[in-house]
Amino acid sequence: MSTEPTAASAAELTPEEVESRLTAAVAGSFDSCSDDRLRQLLQSLVTHLHGFIRDVRLTEAEWSAAIEFLTRVGDITDDKRQEFILLSDVLGASMQTINVSNRPFKDATEATVFGPFFVDDAPPIENGGDIAGGGTGQACWVEGVVRDTDGAPIPDARIEVWEADEEGLYDVQHEDEQVYGRAHLYSEKDGAFRFWALTPTPYPIPDDGPVGKMLEATGRSPMRASHLHFMVSAPQMRTLVTHIFVEGDELLKTDTVFGVKESLIKKFEQQPSGTPAPDGRDLGDETWARARFDIVLAPEGV
Repeated sequence: MSTEPTAASAAELTPEEVESRLTAAVAGSFDSCSDDRLRQLLQSLVTHLHGFIRDVRLTEAEWSAAIEFLTRVGDITDDKRQEFILLSDVLGASMQTINVSNRPFKDATEATVFGPFFVDDAPPIENGGDIAGGGTGQACWVEGVVRDTDGAPIPDARIEVWEADEEGLYDVQHEDEQVYGRAHLYSEKDGAFRFWALTPTPYPIPDDGPVGKMLEATGRSPMRASHLHFMVSAPQMRTLVTHIFVEGDELLKTDTVFGVKESLIKKFEQQPSGTPAPDGRDLGDETWARARFDIVLAPEGV
């Protein structure tokens, strides 16, 4: 015998019951999905999305505006600009996903947001080389050691590094197609690495699109705290995506993508002009900075 409500019985339902039945029906429509994880994701998404709509009593006009906003996010996205990553970042979704996916393990270095400006096939450099590649800014010497959580050095770890110039722009944001501010190198037998970079400076995320307009409308700053990106990988180890941040930066507490973690704040020590460089590089009468970042990788699968 059918259990579907008749027209008369449906009319007797409260608005709350109508809303609950719809949520149950939509979630239930995925019951036959053979992929258990996909079914879990979609049913949870439906439950939380409907819960949000009901909680704020979302209007049709507001939902239409949200769809238009997401359409604009898609329209501005191309092979050099990923507006959806920006949206994920400023809503804290990127950081929360990282928190869930990179559970703390012993003293392993903490992860943070990937950002939208990583590029595959960054040029290789030797240890002691320069990632700046003609980018503008103050020279900065960065050194450290890659180890596992038992303290053993990790040789041949691949270290990807990328950053913005002093104008606050990554190379892909310029139109000249010059590659700068990014490179990859490998740790040595004792796990050590070292390179020249640019001293990180604060910059705004791209705020000329829909995400920027959302921040403006809500009174939020688009500024990111000064940082230098790293991605470090080695066999049998969990790949680490992280930054280091500049101690003393006033934006550490208001980083627009919520990427700052206390353990990732490092001293970038200013060196007066005339101070000898660690590798004998001739810096003339320019000031420079130096920072140390020792990296601890967690084992794969933890």
